[in-house]
Amino acid sequence: MSNLMLEPILALVAWTFVMCGWLYATRIPAIRRHNIVYDPARLAHEFHAQLPAPVRWKADNYNNLLEQPTLFYAVTLSLAVLGTTSQVDIVLAWAYVAIRVGHSIVQATINKIALRFPLFLAATLVLLVMTVRAALIAF
Repeated sequence: MSNLMLEPILALVAWTFVMCGWLYATRIPAIRRHNIVYDPARLAHEFHAQLPAPVRWKADNYNNLLEQPTLFYAVTLSLAVLGTTSQVDIVLAWAYVAIRVGHSIVQATINKIALRFPLFLAATLVLLVMTVRAALIAF
């Protein structure tokens, strides 16, 4: 198994923990500042609606990092297990990570859809190429 293919996986996992830390570093002070009480009997979106938008953006991004990147992990691990990772595969994996980090920064700070969507689309296309490359090798 190629360690070079595992590095982008670990980098994105580490970035996900950075976003987790950032979300709590902003959420806890906001909860205190706005005297928000979490009531488990209420719907989650009612709790989130009480938080300022810039605070919610970090949580939204953290959740995003637990969605599509799971496919990235599966495809990248598949390439590593297949043992056929090329320089192209490694570059694609790192490109995916870089794009997702960029997407996180945009979403967590200014949250402009006109910037976020092209980043999301680019990451999706990179992931699609990686998936096709892995499928061609596996099948």
